[in-house]
Amino acid sequence: MNNDYVVKIQEALENLLDAKHDALPSGFRKTRFSENCRAYVKDNMNLQKYDAEEVALVLFKGAVLGLDFLAKECHAITEGGVLRFQTDYKGEMALVKKHSVRPILDIYAKNVREGDVFREEICEGKPLIHFNPLAFNNSKIIGSFAVALFSDGGMVYETMPAEEIEGIRLHYGKTPNSDTWEKSQGEMYKRTVLRRLCKTIEIDFDAEQSLAYEAGSSFDFKSEPQPKKRSPFNPPEVGESEVLSNEGTVEAQ
Repeated sequence: MNNDYVVKIQEALENLLDAKHDALPSGFRKTRFSENCRAYVKDNMNLQKYDAEEVALVLFKGAVLGLDFLAKECHAITEGGVLRFQTDYKGEMALVKKHSVRPILDIYAKNVREGDVFREEICEGKPLIHFNPLAFNNSKIIGSFAVALFSDGGMVYETMPAEEIEGIRLHYGKTPNSDTWEKSQGEMYKRTVLRRLCKTIEIDFDAEQSLAYEAGSSFDFKSEPQPKKRSPFNPPEVGESEVLSNEGTVEAQ
């Protein structure tokens, strides 16, 4: 990539960082972010078809959220001929843990594949989920789920069958036929259910952060379809269930 072009992007980005420093999170490290963006841009040849100022604006959204492009917490997407900002699965988890009003101990998403055991049940009025995956299972993904464990011992979770994820992808995806969906299906599935879960968690974003977070979505919802009635991806089977927290069956509170 032309070095002059990279320099122009970095200069435009640093101008934005200086002009809108009040929008940046506390503890933001300008020099490190700028240098990481420089390395990221050099490795992405597809960016050179866009104006330096346009690329800088996309990079600035990552700065507002405190996410690192080089660490693959977010991306500058060029699919479909439109340059846009997109958060990554890792970035989504980092953001929710950092900004949740109710302190989060851990948050994650997993894919359920054919042959895995996944079921939901109610025990003494409390929802429970059981997950027992086959080792090194590369079978078809039949659904995904996301879990948030709170520091106070509570838990919330969300499940989505593969058919629902594909429906949202086709009807609301910004680039539904992109290489990202084809080459990183598992990550996109986890990211989708994680986004759904995060809608149930109160997040303390300011106005600038909220705009950047919404811009980072893979979907463009005019009115998001309501979640379908939950149902297990696989029928119950006899056997010991894997603990989602690696310590015991998770209870929702």
